[in-house]
Amino acid sequence: MHATLPLMRQSEFPAIKRKRLETLQVNLGYKCNQSCVHCHVNAGPNRTEMMTRETINDVLAFVQASHIGKLDITGGAPELSPHFRDLVRAARDLGVQVMDRCNLTILEQPGQENLARFLVGQRVVVVASLPCYLEENVDRQRGKGVFEVSIRALQLLNRVGYGQPGSGLELSLVYNPQGPVLPPAQDQLKTDYRAHLGERYGIVFNELYVLTNMPIQRFGSMLISKGQFEHYMDVLKNAYQPANIENVMCRNLLSVDWRGYVYDCDFNQMLGLPLAYKGRPQVHLRDLSGRDLAGTPITVADHCYGCTAGQGSSCGGALVG
Repeated sequence: MHATLPLMRQSEFPAIKRKRLETLQVNLGYKCNQSCVHCHVNAGPNRTEMMTRETINDVLAFVQASHIGKLDITGGAPELSPHFRDLVRAARDLGVQVMDRCNLTILEQPGQENLARFLVGQRVVVVASLPCYLEENVDRQRGKGVFEVSIRALQLLNRVGYGQPGSGLELSLVYNPQGPVLPPAQDQLKTDYRAHLGERYGIVFNELYVLTNMPIQRFGSMLISKGQFEHYMDVLKNAYQPANIENVMCRNLLSVDWRGYVYDCDFNQMLGLPLAYKGRPQVHLRDLSGRDLAGTPITVADHCYGCTAGQGSSCGGALVG
């Protein structure tokens, strides 16, 4: 695996500071039943990192003390955590909105047969990876047969109410480009997704989030291997839009790794760039419970151009129309 951080440290990306904290994004572990080419986490079946029950309790204590409104649960495949369902239940009992970043194929894994019903019962927002509406492209990026399983999973989610008008069960899909290019316009692509998936498979959904591939971990290493890293960084930098700075996700979000250490975003977590707080080399969630981080600096490097290029990119999709 090629390291990309040394190629991005000398950055001219502008300094930015935090606003009010609204979302806690928690990575329950890097174990996943898939190994996607575009994965910035380098997740896969052989990863063993997993959040402990003690750290889950730290997360819940922080959510309560800091009045967090949204818990964004990710991985790996977060559903593989033995504590996933307990965390969801406890957060919902606190009145917190819970998002599950789901790879769809997890719904057909052994032991997950009633996962869809669980998500319905807890009114969890499902954000599902489907990097294209064409089978060939999805299987090239995520593995042979993944598209077919993903379609069945989406049909199951529709049957239990997700994405259906008036159900209140939100289902959003996530698109990633196939290579070192910027994604197309989110609104037009959403129309294309709806037309193709609806007409061919009877699938409905609420939103489509268009994400830019980040030049880190597995995707970044692939770029280096193919001699495309510098070209892709030029693409991102040349498409930089200053207006996107105002809405980047790190202003209102904290990212927590499986050990409970805190970062400005999931990408900084994968690069090992910790939250800047009182000069500490690492900051644990326990150190921040109830503290106001508004106005504190955000740690930046050249990968931040990935969030500010073109229409912008965040965990909630494009930043501008």
